Amino acid sequence: MVASTHWLASQTGMAVLERGGNAFDAAVATGFVLQVVEPHLNGPGGEVPAVFWSVEAGKPLALCGQGVAPAAATIGRFHELGHELIPGTGVLAACVPGAFGGWLLLLRDFGTWRLEDVLEHAIGYAERGYPLVAGIRATIDKTTELLESWPGSRDLYLPPPEVGSLFRNVALAATYRRIVEESRGGSREEEIEKARALFYEGFVAEEIDRFSSAEGGLLAGDDLAAWEATLEPVATFDYRDLTVCKTLPWAAGPVGLQQLALLQGYDLGELSEAEFVHVVTECAKLAFADRDALYGDAPAASDLRLDILLSPEYADERRALVGDEASEEYRPGYGRLPRLHDVVSTPGSGEPSRGTVHLDIADRHGNVISATPSGGWLWSSPV
Repeated sequence: MVASTHWLASQTGMAVLERGGNAFDAAVATGFVLQVVEPHLNGPGGEVPAVFWSVEAGKPLALCGQGVAPAAATIGRFHELGHELIPGTGVLAACVPGAFGGWLLLLRDFGTWRLEDVLEHAIGYAERGYPLVAGIRATIDKTTELLESWPGSRDLYLPPPEVGSLFRNVALAATYRRIVEESRGGSREEEIEKARALFYEGFVAEEIDRFSSAEGGLLAGDDLAAWEATLEPVATFDYRDLTVCKTLPWAAGPVGLQQLALLQGYDLGELSEAEFVHVVTECAKLAFADRDALYGDAPAASDLRLDILLSPEYADERRALVGDEASEEYRPGYGRLPRLHDVVSTPGSGEPSRGTVHLDIADRHGNVISATPSGGWLWSSPV
């Protein structure tokens, strides 16, 4: 079974499974295709968090394909540059691109295919084209001024292509093809390691370093060389008769667990429709306030006591804040004061939006993976 946010990516994953690959081979192939066909929602400069069950490992694991901030990205440096907040776009916002390393770690340790075969579909769509969806065109229209400021992005995305037209990213295809060519030779695992080195220490890292330095960015080649994707234990919470697994708090995964801990104290089946929406929404606000005030980059986030945040005592304390009316207050717990309170939007409804991509895959062996690649998208890090 393969489900994703784009039909070509889902089709790619199913093709891998039908040709004998396992869920992890299919996930990597699907993930790289999503970078190509949904560049407005994720990209090569982004990240990938994933939670998966490996039959061979016999336990759930989390994949941390989340790159870290550059060593030079200190509070003092941003103040020197005249920023009170870290910019949301451009070279100053860039962190180490973790998606490539994350996918390759998953392929090396749990997959069965060679990198060349896994990248075949992504290279093909980037090289020969794919039908442009309306979301890409809408994002290009909204970010034209940003795209105009970067020659490479301008040449690729402007003038805006028509919806349904075949769109190509030949530079990305050439990059992945060069990685495949230069990593050939040796065992499957050796080829994957050589490919990882080409990205984080070789010609890709060198070009990122050159461009970042020339444009006044903080991301350097040393940052890429020092980073590696990791496999980690999952954070869990027992809700009713289910054990729910999420990443550690370097990603937003534990927000879902905190919401369940809060909802555990309600008989949801006895609530009216309006009461149900109210309770779920208010609990979500409290959990997300904790995320904003407490969660952070790995490994620093490992210092956060999730056992406290998920404890019955803490849930009771936070649940007591849920009143009969919607709250407009920003209320993190754990003894923390609100951060960025003056830039928090007031509550309200708006147009629904898609912020990223996702994939879920299960194979005939019993392996299952759920991944949410993100970042490196058109409105912040166009490629």
